[in-house]
Order: sequence, then structure tokens, then C-alpha cells
Amino acid sequence: MHEMSIALSIVEAVDAKARQEGAGMISSIDLLIGKLAGIEPESLKFCFSAAAKGTLAEDAELVIVEPEGIGECGECGMRFPVTFYYAECPSCRSLRIKIVSGKEFLIQSMIIEEKGE
Repeated sequence: MHEMSIALSIVEAVDAKARQEGAGMISSIDLLIGKLAGIEPESLKFCFSAAAKGTLAEDAELVIVEPEGIGECGECGMRFPVTFYYAECPSCRSLRIKIVSGKEFLIQSMIIEEKGE
């Protein structure tokens, strides 16, 4: 389950940044995880709760936005929904498809609380 290593990396990154900012705790973390990123959001949430124990993110709410996969045809330029990296253009049947959305994985933001709040 690679979600545990991802959760540990998220906790490490946000905990370090929050400490740098003098925070007492992290109350929320917003993630962007595309449907084609290969990460199971529910597994990540489960792993996050274990990974965050004893850190500033221990009680943080994990908010995940999951953009759909979008492909763009290299022949006709049509954009269309995709559920896998290999797809066929529904318009011209070309296989020259570039994934333009759905692979994202990033920490968008976090809400921190000052010490003593």
C-alpha cells in the first residue's frame, strides 16, 4: 500500500511548514488528487490518520478534490473524459492522446492555528 508512504510524506511536509510558521496545530489540509494519479483517497485518509499521530497534523481534516481525467487528441484537438492513460479519440479514432487533467497530486493549502488558540 503506497498510500502510507504518501501519507507520511504529506505529514512531513505540512508539519515542517507549520512549525516554520510557528503553528500550534494544523486544522485542515486540502489535497488535489486526480482520478488518474493512482492514489486511493479512502486508503490515503486511513493511512493519514495513523501517519499524523503525534504531529501538528494529528487532528487535521483531510479534504480531497478529485479532478476527472481529460484527454486531448493529438490529431483533431478534441478534449474528452478518460478513465485510463490509453484511450481512443471518440471523434477521429486516433490513439495520439495526451492526458491534460487527472494526474495531479499536490498539497493545495492548509489551515494552521497559532499556539494558544
